[in-house]
Amino acid sequence: MTDLLPPTTPARPVAGRFWGLVPCAGTGTRAVRRGGQDGPPVPPKQYHTVAGHPMVLHTLAAFAGVARLAGTLVAVAAGDTFFDGHPHPAFFAVPCGGPTRADTVLGGLKALQSRGAQDEDWALVHDAARCLVTAQQIDALIDACQHDSVGGLLAHKLADTLKVASDGPGGVRVAATVDRSDKWLAQTPQMFRIGALRHALERVGATATDEASAMEAMGLRPRLVPGGAQNFKVTYPEDFALAEAVLAQRMHGATLERFGGERGAAASDPVKTFFSSKA
Repeated sequence: MTDLLPPTTPARPVAGRFWGLVPCAGTGTRAVRRGGQDGPPVPPKQYHTVAGHPMVLHTLAAFAGVARLAGTLVAVAAGDTFFDGHPHPAFFAVPCGGPTRADTVLGGLKALQSRGAQDEDWALVHDAARCLVTAQQIDALIDACQHDSVGGLLAHKLADTLKVASDGPGGVRVAATVDRSDKWLAQTPQMFRIGALRHALERVGATATDEASAMEAMGLRPRLVPGGAQNFKVTYPEDFALAEAVLAQRMHGATLERFGGERGAAASDPVKTFFSSKA
C-alpha cells in the first residue's frame, strides 16, 4: 500500500532552545493498590519511593544532567505542594495540570511561553513515571531531532510476537498474528517545537494519547529514535520492583548527585511529605 502522508519537508535551519516538560498531575491508579475506605491515603505513583527517593526525582535527575536544557517545567495538579519540599535549580513546578495528559501538556506549554519560551523552541515531554531514562538518551534524542522539520520521540522496536485477540464464549483467544517488523513501542521524551505542538494539541484535544499522535493527526511524521527496554513506564504494582532493581544496579548515582542521600538508604517519607503539606 502506498504512503498516503506527504513526504517529510526539508529540515528548517531555525535554532531554538530546549525545554524539559514533565507532566506530573496524574493519580496513577493502575500502579497503586488502594485500601478500603478507612485505609491510609495513597499519593500519586510518581511520589512513591523507589531506590530511596520519590520516583519523579530519578526522572528529574536525568534531565538535570542534560546541559543543553534551558530549564525543566514540572506540570503538577492544583494544590500539589510536593515540590515545595524538594526545590532544585534544575527544574520548577507549575500548577497547570489538567484532567488528561493532553490538557496537562498543553498547560505546561502555555506556562513555558508565559516565561519566555518561543514557538520555535523545543519541548521535550517526558512521563514522570519513566524514571529509568538517562541523560545520555535525552541527549541522543536532541542530537537526532534538533535539525528535523517535525521532531521525534524515543521508541523501542517491538521484540515480542504480536497477537490480535477476539473475545467470545470460549474466552479471549488469538484471532491473528501481526507482522512486528515495522512495530515500535512509543516512549518518551517526545520532542517537538512548542508552537507546533501547542497548535496540534489544541486541535486534537484530549484524544491524543501522546504528543506524537497529536502531531500525526496534523499530517506530520515524527522521527523514531531508538530508546531502550529499560525506559519503560511504571504502570502496574510489579513495575516498582523492576525499576528498583535497575536503579540499584546502576547505583542511582545521578539521583544521589542531584538530591543527596545514601546508596540504598530511604529518603524522607514522600507519603508523609505529600499529605502533611495538605493538612
